[in-house]
Amino acid sequence: MTAHASIIPSPRLHEMPPSGSEPTTLAELTREVGRIAGDRVARIRQITAQAKMLALNALIEAARAGEHGRGFSVVAQEVRGIGAEIEALAQELETGLTTRIDALQRGVAAMTAKAESERLVDLSLNAIELIDRNLYERTCDVRWWATDAAVVACAARPDRDGAADHAAAYASERLGVILSAYTVYLDLWLCGRDGTVLANGRPDRYPNLRGHSVAGETWFRDAIRLPSGDDYVPGEVRREPQLGGAGVATYAAGIYETGGSGRPCGVLAIHFDWEAQARAIVEGVRIAQEDRARTRVLLVDAQRRILAASDGKGVLGETLAVDLNGRERGVVRDPHTGTVTAFHRTPGYETYRGLGWYGAIVQSAG
Repeated sequence: MTAHASIIPSPRLHEMPPSGSEPTTLAELTREVGRIAGDRVARIRQITAQAKMLALNALIEAARAGEHGRGFSVVAQEVRGIGAEIEALAQELETGLTTRIDALQRGVAAMTAKAESERLVDLSLNAIELIDRNLYERTCDVRWWATDAAVVACAARPDRDGAADHAAAYASERLGVILSAYTVYLDLWLCGRDGTVLANGRPDRYPNLRGHSVAGETWFRDAIRLPSGDDYVPGEVRREPQLGGAGVATYAAGIYETGGSGRPCGVLAIHFDWEAQARAIVEGVRIAQEDRARTRVLLVDAQRRILAASDGKGVLGETLAVDLNGRERGVVRDPHTGTVTAFHRTPGYETYRGLGWYGAIVQSAG
């Protein structure tokens, strides 16, 4: 198997429109048009009222003038009629403008909501892509390190004689060297065929692991049955009592004496420091500062169990309330509270197809 350097690739984040771009500008312009139209209609009505008042005064004066004011009376009546027509026109203009501006404002609001929803979906995709690229490296690491000569030699000699103890000590030293270069792991465990931990990379921090049995662990039972060194057991996020209750994603691969096939002589388990790495991802998603207090960025598994949360709440103990219905991506809006949940399922990365996990962003109404 080709060895892979465990350097997490630099993510190429999807380009996002800056928050508050075109839709917000259109909304502001629409409000400004409405304000100007309202001001102008009010001015027309004011002028019309003045014209009607002048016409009324002219009619009064014409009546006082008698026969000499008859012609002036006709002009005043015409002015009065024109004023009434202008007033009616102003009313029609106000009604038409109000209706259309209201419709335009609703359209802009809908467009703004859609643009923001799409942005949240893209941010959800970014989060799950980042963790996928990270976990892809973990699948490479465990298969590569399982072929280390010191690891193979120790797994092949599990009996506790002098030679076996020397092999275990050397394997522990080798695992420690790996850990010194790869800081994303809490510990590496080399397990015999019967599930006994033969060596670990940090015996100073976790001193009582050698001799501990992991035979009942699901990851061990699955890994000891793997058909070849090209296969691995993907990491389930859980709390590991032997590592102080830390949240880890444990990846496992079989250790083979020759050829990388047949029955494994042991299992290598690598415990990825899930909490620290996942927290860095969900906290790093680009949410506008003014929206952070009402926004949660989440990573959830296929059963909607929360694996990571930007507010640190509910991790491994809470389930996302929204049913995603197996969809790849989308937005769900609560009609009662206005809360929006945007989500995107893992697309996988390279040979790592993901585990059906989702990136999700829950944002309460502003």
